[in-house]
Amino acid sequence: METSLYLPVKAFLEAAGYVVKGEVAGCDLVGLSDGEPPVVVVCELKLSFNLELLLQAVDRASMSDEVWIAARISAKGRGRETDKRYRDLCRRLGIGMLGVSDGGEVSVIVSSVSPMPRTNPKRRSRLVKEHQRRRGDPAIGGGSRAPIMTAYRQQALLCAAALDRGVVRPRDMKALTPKAGPILRDNVYGWFERQEKGVYALTPAGQAALLRWPQSVQSDPAPSGL
Repeated sequence: METSLYLPVKAFLEAAGYVVKGEVAGCDLVGLSDGEPPVVVVCELKLSFNLELLLQAVDRASMSDEVWIAARISAKGRGRETDKRYRDLCRRLGIGMLGVSDGGEVSVIVSSVSPMPRTNPKRRSRLVKEHQRRRGDPAIGGGSRAPIMTAYRQQALLCAAALDRGVVRPRDMKALTPKAGPILRDNVYGWFERQEKGVYALTPAGQAALLRWPQSVQSDPAPSGL
């Protein structure tokens, strides 16, 4: 699966100085550099280099400063990484190619050095905000079947954990997430039940969510800006 490529590529980008998180706004990996504004790097994963991987990278170009594609290197030497036409197309598009060996070693096949197309400010801003709002790196890039652990889901889980510990009023959860009130009121996942004005309880679906994704309400404070 593509997820098997995630940790090697994540380590490669982290070694280059980026903070990397998986499955952000539909991208397999997103890396942000220090500084303001940050340099945004996106990498898409596939088990082999193909046209679909290139098409994904072209789409991601409108929200990032650098785009990379990464795939497993063919053991028989017959993969697209050996096709000069494929490599030349990546160079012309400004898309970098990373090859991942069976042992997890990452090599640069084509550098991402060509100027990328003009970015879309709204898509870029959405990508950066979602990356910055997440607590840690809760999602393995390259997956598509499991629910994505977005920043919103993380904050909803913190509210659920607080309810489970007997904290029933949104105003008492603001230390965990400033938007506890809207999260409980909107009840996107069906985890919360309003008992009376300003008082909520956890539904069976909320209990099940905590079993699947255990939370600690004594964890680090929520990132600002959510």
